[in-house]
Amino acid sequence: MTLSEDLRRLASDTLLSHFADYCEGAVIVDRDARIVWMNDSYPERLGIALSSCVIGQPIEQVIPNSMMRQVVHSGQAIMLDIMEYGDRAFVVTRLPLRDAEGEVVGAVGFMLYDDPSRLAPLMARYQRLRSDLAEARRKLAEARRTKYTFADFVGAGAASSALKQAARRAARTTAPVLILGETGTGKELLAQAIHAAGARSEAPFVAVNIAAVPETLLEAEFFGVAPGAYTGAERGGRDGKFKLADGGTLFLDEIGDMSPALQAKLLRTLQEGEYEPVGSNRLATVDLRVIAATSRDLERMVAEGSFRADLYYRLNVITLRTPPLRERLEDFALLADYLVDQICRLRSMPPRGISTSAVNRLCRHDWPGNVRELRNVLERALLMSDSETLEADDIAAVIQPASSAAAEPAAGAPLAIAEVVARAEREAIRSALHQCRGNKAEAARRLGISRAALYEKISGLGIETAVC
Repeated sequence: MTLSEDLRRLASDTLLSHFADYCEGAVIVDRDARIVWMNDSYPERLGIALSSCVIGQPIEQVIPNSMMRQVVHSGQAIMLDIMEYGDRAFVVTRLPLRDAEGEVVGAVGFMLYDDPSRLAPLMARYQRLRSDLAEARRKLAEARRTKYTFADFVGAGAASSALKQAARRAARTTAPVLILGETGTGKELLAQAIHAAGARSEAPFVAVNIAAVPETLLEAEFFGVAPGAYTGAERGGRDGKFKLADGGTLFLDEIGDMSPALQAKLLRTLQEGEYEPVGSNRLATVDLRVIAATSRDLERMVAEGSFRADLYYRLNVITLRTPPLRERLEDFALLADYLVDQICRLRSMPPRGISTSAVNRLCRHDWPGNVRELRNVLERALLMSDSETLEADDIAAVIQPASSAAAEPAAGAPLAIAEVVARAEREAIRSALHQCRGNKAEAARRLGISRAALYEKISGLGIETAVC
């Protein structure tokens, strides 16, 4: 017999005696759950005169609430339990006993404590760990919820209103949505709003910016990694974005930057509703809604062969186009006021305002960066100005010089698109007011806009109504 076998047998032989000595009581039953042995202290705890009196009896006749029979039948240990006996309660553990062939031949039970309150420190720590885990899960779930709704997409003009109406229709379905638009036009905000207004609003919203993840890591980012897939991987594996978004919405930003190889795998997942984690040979199923967005011309990329046509048609079930800021001149007053208020609250600044002249100055800029650039300009102007209301000079001091040339074009130079649109709107409003003899309600009806929108345009475009 080897040394290891000697030690194992020694441990096995001495285990029962050690537990019997250190615990409040010990009992052994056979395969029929009849008592075959009980140490001297156990009968005392149970109010039994002699341990020999209970030998051969079914365990339930001596200890009515015992679960030793269950351990014998199932072969499963009950490591920690509270057993009631009369008006008392004991902390116990129960273990199956097996023969050399592994068959269950009985069970042994130990009374660890005769007072459950002695477990209070352990239970307190357990409850604290459970509370910490619940809080961590709550924060994680909160982080995967949307931050924006349709109310955050500020705009009352024709383009903004039509977009929000189409997006609300999309929210009532679970069909894939493709959002097209220049950078900074609010594509992710719109995606979050669609999710928040849909049937999956309580489920996770998981976003992944394809352009921000290295090509070599995108597959693992999407589909996850099986345990032990490769050296350096997390031992327990790692869930991918598809797994995290299961039941909810997966937002794929900058979908036009995806490689052809990954496009094929994404297409299969969308078609079949299943994927294979990296390093795994088992398929996992997923049920989610996909919203994709890009600032690229996907139709041109399909024609050139750099984007799969079948994936494009799979994603392009509902198409939404976020208009650039230069096409939303009627929204400038409302949007600028909203952003100024938001920036002041974020920077803990006193409430500030923005004048009509400042809004007019903003309208003459081309805004290649759209709302993101507008926010940057307004934040810089607020930080550089001490006045309660931003004026045109405050905007001119921080706006890009190259864009300010559009304010006063040289003779014969082409006007910026924003100025062309602004001039056309001024002329249309002046003409309508003149024909309606200054009746703004009638003029608004003829222009096809609300009276409130007409008042905003009159103020924002600097139209003198007295001469109309």
